[in-house]
Amino acid sequence: MKGMIFSAGLGTRFKPWTDKHPKALAPVNGKSLLQRNIEYFQRFGINEVVVNVHHFADQIIDAVEANNGWGSKVLISDEKDEVLETGGGLLKARPLLESDEPFVTINADILTDLDLNQLLAFHHKEEALISFGVTGRKTSRYFLFDEDKKLCGWTNTKSGERRISIDKPGLEEWAYSCVVVFEPQVFSLIRQRGKFSLVDTYLDLAKEHKIMGFDHSGDKLVDVGKPDSIAIAEELFS
Repeated sequence: MKGMIFSAGLGTRFKPWTDKHPKALAPVNGKSLLQRNIEYFQRFGINEVVVNVHHFADQIIDAVEANNGWGSKVLISDEKDEVLETGGGLLKARPLLESDEPFVTINADILTDLDLNQLLAFHHKEEALISFGVTGRKTSRYFLFDEDKKLCGWTNTKSGERRISIDKPGLEEWAYSCVVVFEPQVFSLIRQRGKFSLVDTYLDLAKEHKIMGFDHSGDKLVDVGKPDSIAIAEELFS
């Protein structure tokens, strides 16, 4: 099984670090976010990892080479010309990810101890096209699920925007953990092209395919999106 770590973002919320470095190389207790997520995948037997790069791309490539991929085979998906967001980045990485097995993705700035074996078991049991971790944490943007945890929509509680794929009463709000299992046939089903978010893909595919949320509330999870979140991450991840 292969994994992908989304590492191409500009990290605008993470300044001043990202004025000179990619966010993926920000250190947490002496290890970069990228190294930590490569090692996270290793704990579940995922030793072939795609890393997409754009912002200070050469720093990431140099770090991977200098550390021999931290023990994994790391494949670089080059987005130096244009950052493609998560959906476009996934599509560009298709030649590196494609196989007859599911694959797993995570955002570089997410640290978690979510048990991937449990997520994969849930994914297979549900016979889903896509399954991703969710929790009950408070945020401003939520995916909307029915009582069976099938994806039906998305909402931004600050702006009031709602995007509904399947209109049902009593939809539940769950926060996205950015850890995702995809079936390999997803590549042939994605209709978007160019630069786009995976949110667009999920909401489009949910109309005709089974996309499931896996509740792992209670696990460690830190979105290292801003510099002050480093201190929180360092308390939870040694």
